[in-house]
Amino acid sequence: MTKQYEKLYKVIDEILWKDWDPIGVNDIEDVRDEYQSYTPQIFSLTIQGADKVKIAEQLYKIETVNMGFTGNKNHCEEIAQKIIAAKG
Repeated sequence: MTKQYEKLYKVIDEILWKDWDPIGVNDIEDVRDEYQSYTPQIFSLTIQGADKVKIAEQLYKIETVNMGFTGNKNHCEEIAQKIIAAKG
């Protein structure tokens, strides 16, 4: 992985932890790895050129299917936009 991709991967991981946080646990450092299993999926979509809609759909799917929550499409779109912006 290139240095640029390593940096992007870490930024996406941080965005998922600090900003996305659908469970609301980002103030508990002991569970810092809570969303790290989703980072590779979102990173892969991002480097493959997925747009905001596709990334938001994946985040929403994780919230609703994987986690069993109601989900928040608007919030997922905001997070997807942050990820796209981080890619540059």
